[in-house]
Amino acid sequence: MKKRSLNSRLEIRNSKSVSGAALMLSLWALFLLSVMVISWALDIDSRLALSGNANRVLAAEAMASSGADVALHPNIAPGSPNLHRQMGDRDSYEVRVTGEGGRLNLNWLTAGEDPTRVAILRRYLSLKGIELNDLDTMMDSLLDWVSPNTGLHHLNAPEETDDYHPAHAPLTSVEDLKKVFGWAEFTSRPGWDEDFTINSSGPIDLAWASRDVLRAVPGMKDDSVDRFLQLRRGPDGIDGTADDIPFNSLPDVKSALGFNDQQFQQIAALVGFKDQVFRILSVGKSGDVTRSVRMVVRKGGNIQLISWKEL
Repeated sequence: MKKRSLNSRLEIRNSKSVSGAALMLSLWALFLLSVMVISWALDIDSRLALSGNANRVLAAEAMASSGADVALHPNIAPGSPNLHRQMGDRDSYEVRVTGEGGRLNLNWLTAGEDPTRVAILRRYLSLKGIELNDLDTMMDSLLDWVSPNTGLHHLNAPEETDDYHPAHAPLTSVEDLKKVFGWAEFTSRPGWDEDFTINSSGPIDLAWASRDVLRAVPGMKDDSVDRFLQLRRGPDGIDGTADDIPFNSLPDVKSALGFNDQQFQQIAALVGFKDQVFRILSVGKSGDVTRSVRMVVRKGGNIQLISWKEL
């Protein structure tokens, strides 16, 4: 009788142990299943987030391209309201159009080593704080770089070595200045290239030239430059906006500068008016995603695309 009772108690204990183990296994399986479901849900959420971001990137790129296309239309002027557009709550583009001729065309200034043109670049660099010794080295090295003559080099330029080979050809981009001896410090400055180009027609476009570019032109005085810019830019002080004072001809510009005929004649070969080469920067947005496109184009007749870069 006692033996039977003991066996019964052992069976009950074993049954409870088995039930407890089964419960633990069930709970563990449920826990693993929960982890798997949560991981799967997080993965799906991550994929959806990535997909949503990718869609916004595509939309921002499309907005930037749309703005650039609008700016290419022959009838769109730099201050046109069509260069700014909001589409729905999330998408928009903002386009800035500026005249490329307002920049210093490095190839035009150095071609043939015309002393009057070269002096403009020298004066510009001086206005930017370049000291005389460094200026001589920079200018002579640049003239060596673009000179087709491989047999001679300028006084302050280094001789060619295995490590330094001037191209003896016009610059292919403004970035080429980084390769020219003596220009490393200048080209490491933020915004160093804002007044340079190789794509304009050549002469400095008075409708777009910056303050320092204008000051580098022979005969330009600071007070006359400042008065001219105040007139040209209008009340908001920004070129290429709707409130700009329109100049219709070079005589209008001459008058705004306060030059007489003789004074203006001295710079007539160095300056121009309304160059047909433009720089277009189109910024597209979709939500918090931004994409930009930068183009240089020649307008007038058939539009010529000179360069295109996605930023």
